[in-house]
Amino acid sequence: MVELKLLQWVLVVLAVIDSGSYAAYTPVDNYLIACGSSHDVQFQGRTFVPDSKQSSFELKSQKDSVTVNSSSGAPSPIFQSLRVFSAVASYKFKIKQKGRHWIRLHFYPLPDSSNNLRSAPITVVTEKFVLLNSFTFTNYNGSYLSKEYSVNVTSDTLTLTVIPSNHSVTFINGIEVVSVPDELFPDQALSLAPSAPVNGLSDNAAETVYRLNMGGPLITSQNDTLGRTWENDSKYLHVNSSALNISVDPSIIKYRASVTPDIAPNSVYATADRLGNANVSDLNFNMTWEFPVDPSFSYLVRFHFCDIVSTGLNKLVFNVYINTNAAISSLDLSSVTSTLASPYYKDFVSNSSDGSNILSVSVGPDLVADIDDAILNGLEIMKISNDAGSLNGPVSVKGLIPKSSSEKTKTLIIIGCIVGALAAVLLIASCYCLFMARRSKDTNQGHLWLPLPLYGISQTLTGVSMTSQKSGTASCISLASSNLGRIFTFQEIMDATNKFDENSLLGVGGFGKVYKGTLEDGTVVAVKRGNPRSEQGLTEFRTEIAMLSKLRHRHLVSLIGFCDERSEMILVYEYMAKGPLRSHLYGTDLPSLSWKQRLEVCIGAARGLHYLHTGAAQSIIHRDVKTTNILLDENLVAKVADFGLSKTGPALDQTHVSTAVKGSFGYLDPEYFRRQQLTEKSDVYSFGVVLIEVLCTRPALNPVLPREQVNIAEWAMSWQKKGMLDQIMDQALVGKVNSASLKKFGETAEKCLAEYGVDRPSMGDVLWNLEYALQLEETTAALAEPEDNSTNHIQGIQLTPFENNVSMIDGVTSGTDDDAEDVATSAVFSQIVNPRGR
Repeated sequence: MVELKLLQWVLVVLAVIDSGSYAAYTPVDNYLIACGSSHDVQFQGRTFVPDSKQSSFELKSQKDSVTVNSSSGAPSPIFQSLRVFSAVASYKFKIKQKGRHWIRLHFYPLPDSSNNLRSAPITVVTEKFVLLNSFTFTNYNGSYLSKEYSVNVTSDTLTLTVIPSNHSVTFINGIEVVSVPDELFPDQALSLAPSAPVNGLSDNAAETVYRLNMGGPLITSQNDTLGRTWENDSKYLHVNSSALNISVDPSIIKYRASVTPDIAPNSVYATADRLGNANVSDLNFNMTWEFPVDPSFSYLVRFHFCDIVSTGLNKLVFNVYINTNAAISSLDLSSVTSTLASPYYKDFVSNSSDGSNILSVSVGPDLVADIDDAILNGLEIMKISNDAGSLNGPVSVKGLIPKSSSEKTKTLIIIGCIVGALAAVLLIASCYCLFMARRSKDTNQGHLWLPLPLYGISQTLTGVSMTSQKSGTASCISLASSNLGRIFTFQEIMDATNKFDENSLLGVGGFGKVYKGTLEDGTVVAVKRGNPRSEQGLTEFRTEIAMLSKLRHRHLVSLIGFCDERSEMILVYEYMAKGPLRSHLYGTDLPSLSWKQRLEVCIGAARGLHYLHTGAAQSIIHRDVKTTNILLDENLVAKVADFGLSKTGPALDQTHVSTAVKGSFGYLDPEYFRRQQLTEKSDVYSFGVVLIEVLCTRPALNPVLPREQVNIAEWAMSWQKKGMLDQIMDQALVGKVNSASLKKFGETAEKCLAEYGVDRPSMGDVLWNLEYALQLEETTAALAEPEDNSTNHIQGIQLTPFENNVSMIDGVTSGTDDDAEDVATSAVFSQIVNPRGR
């Protein structure tokens, strides 16, 4: 009997191992340190050794450290001891296998008679990355803190430095340095805003901020091949009743070669949240989870899927969203995995350029699917280190580690040598410049600007020769002829932006960051600083230079100049004091725009786009028209910005440009998306979405809303076709909009959003109709409300004899709806043809 039970136990273990739940992974580097302890500590099924046993690692401190031991109240054994440092100290680990490593840090402020450890600032850095910066338990809700980081170690050693603040101490309870498979962290992922691949992620550090097991219980490190912890997701659900918990036997999970248990254990894929009943009458919500985040960082979002609900292939089709962006459309898991119950995961980078401190993810049914259903099995959200190499604030490692006296002396000697050498070089250069100036005085008078390379500003940064790639001859854009503007030194840019102070940050995009700056003469500017690690950003940067070198218009953001020093690519623009149009519609506390102001903003943007399409020798298609790319100056004059995705339009003998799809989800022309054929009408469609956004004041995509409201264009057009667009307009506009103006505005938006480009108007026609809508609004005082139609009539207008279907009763015009609009049209047409507004 005992032998039979033993055999059954062995079979269970084999089944578990075969399913991949406990697939063996032996880390080459596996340091588990109990700081300050005098003996080995068992924690989460692993043995932590005291940091006094320095065999394969080294502990150095500029001053003697103190150990504290106490078992009273400690939440787990790893927190029963700690080491206190009053000066900079470091743990140096020998690395046998270069590549990705977990760095896990554990903190719990044990009672210490000499120090108040709850208020002690904690700062921990590696050679390249800031992991923690001045964290204290004073304002922290929890009693203990465990942090997990992923760092790519490229040398034979890894040093963790613990830095106390001046006149204070710091402490640490436990440290883990464990090697993990490199494929666990990708080098590339898709960014959604803008839609483009983000490369070079392997050079960044990452911090795990959320790791969730959807629909299942807590999974501890003992049940994960890489020692991870997965928490339940219920507290992050936006609507608890929108999700149903489901689970299956973990042994049925079928791993493929591309997805191993190291990605996630089978206990994660064996549970899921499935779309449930949101308990809202006639409305079916997507499943949405919301997570507080630091908006100054980007995040790697990893979705884990496994179809454990379907009875056959190709039955489960759904959509995936991050914030208001569509991440995956019409995801059919069985078409990806070719079977059921097979794991699949997908990575995305979520930028925080919108400034929101909430990151939301959603899954919901695809409108064309036969079954309304969606699932999510697991989710990981990892903070990505910023340009300073920090995961906690804008300061780099160099700005945190204090220099020793010997280092300061060496620095002074080096600085002295450099200054002397620079003085000599400057003297020689000055003499040479004087000689060349005299030599070329007669031939070069009036040439104040240097030539700009056609294929990019900085040869150092772009790696592109100034020689034409096609002809092999030098090819430059003359700044004098292109009006590209002033050449700034890098020091001038530093002074203008207060050394790129994060407090002056205006926005973040694929190219890098935009800062507010002030020039020496007091001119306020916007400074766009390219990110050299973003390949997509550099491409957009070059495109914007090429476009702006030949564009000048009142409703396009103007370029003031540029800087090309120290491998930097920096553009300086006019400052738009009121910021993006989107900020005036929703998401901020800015006052609501009146209907007239909104019309004037739309007209200004339409003029800018109309100029792009018709004002140059060859049309230019913007390709990224949206409310964040329409900026407002101090007088609320609208100007189109961000030409990084712009494309030269088709030649006269062509109907379209064939190109890869670029743009922002929610604004993308569906015909361009399907056929990859770009025309000016693609901008018209995007502008139609902007018009609806202006009217309804909500994002183009919002997965938190009921399914039929997720896409604002589709939702609004369903109301427009019923003639009830006023039912979904901004509540701030209710009762304040001339109905004829609203009707013309809705008709214009509807034409812009036609499914096929051939059915859409040109931007010139859109501009005319918007001006017409504005004129209708401006004549509100002279209009009387009719009884049963949506078009107001003008009082006191003498009708022409051929309008025989209209009668006059007591001075008020009455007639059909179409007749009424004709009357309004005749009253304002003379104002429209006046070129004052164009």
